[in-house]
Amino acid sequence: MSRGRPTQSDIRQRLIEILFVKVTTYGYELHKYYQKIYGPCTREVVYYHLRKGVDLGEFSLAEIKKEQGEFSWGGVVEKKYYKIGPNAKPKGDPKVKEFFEKK
Repeated sequence: MSRGRPTQSDIRQRLIEILFVKVTTYGYELHKYYQKIYGPCTREVVYYHLRKGVDLGEFSLAEIKKEQGEFSWGGVVEKKYYKIGPNAKPKGDPKVKEFFEKK
């Protein structure tokens, strides 16, 4: 048995399930979907698992868009769009499929 923390995560697997159905989306939108389907979690934990998933090859960056607007932090926002990576193993969660069919 190897030492340290296991690399698998329920949260990251659930994000994979959402992206399996949604195909591409950005972090904030993923967080909103996650909360509606699975219950409360923080944005920070979603962003952490997206970064960790990119490192593990479970997610990959589809594109990075900069959008202009009037935000509290300035005039530009950078949205990173994610998609499923080569190491992702989606299981086809029926909760996710049902949620997006209702939408």
